[in-house]
Amino acid sequence: MKIKFYKYQGAGNDFVMIDNRENLFDNNNNNNLIKKLCDRRFGIGADGLILLEKSNKYDFKMYYYNADGNESTMCGNGGRCIVAFAKKLNLIKNKATFKAIDGIHYAEIIRDLVNLQMIDVEFILENNDYLFLNTGSPHHVTFQDNIDKLNVKEEGRKIRYGKPYFKEGTNVNFVEQIDDNVFKVRTYERGVEDETLACGTGVTAVAIAAYQANKTISNHVFLNTLGGMLEVSFEKDEYEYSKVFLKGPATFVFEGVFYYEL
Repeated sequence: MKIKFYKYQGAGNDFVMIDNRENLFDNNNNNNLIKKLCDRRFGIGADGLILLEKSNKYDFKMYYYNADGNESTMCGNGGRCIVAFAKKLNLIKNKATFKAIDGIHYAEIIRDLVNLQMIDVEFILENNDYLFLNTGSPHHVTFQDNIDKLNVKEEGRKIRYGKPYFKEGTNVNFVEQIDDNVFKVRTYERGVEDETLACGTGVTAVAIAAYQANKTISNHVFLNTLGGMLEVSFEKDEYEYSKVFLKGPATFVFEGVFYYEL
């Protein structure tokens, strides 16, 4: 079977994208194939693989798989990239509504940037040295200095597999404040099991955590990742963070074909 793929990246967070509206790619029992395609030495190379599929109610459905081959929770940068991909396929013009594993998402393309609405956030666990919240994926957020010198893979792995997360795990964000509403972020991603250049749900979690912890009084936060700058905005009332938007670039890199046996 010959399958066409497209490579996209959002702030260095990169994905193999497949137009699967005709269900040519069987995502059942294909974990090893997905893992191989994402491998940076023996495959195409990516942080994850995304399938765009038909929806009777919305513009499309999004299915996201981590580099380990397993279907995962929501990916923010992947969500922005699939919107850019849908435009390339002429499914949308500049606005989209699509279904993902965590619910319905609205997005708008503004010049070269994709602005993606994330889920509302109600529950935030505040501990002495970290915050934990779910922005479509679970995130541990810790604020500290000199994160440039940090071994993110080593320290992130300890937290990802440690108490209280253990086997289920969490994504881990190390954050350094640069200005009133500017933060530097480095993220260890569960499923990739390494540091990635950016994480969309991660920076969303960081922006909300920074506001919750009184690190900033702004509801428009800039996040400096290894792959570039991302923006998060939100509204806050007594009960929840709502109208949460993740904004940043989503760039087509290249396209090709791969072959696999049915």
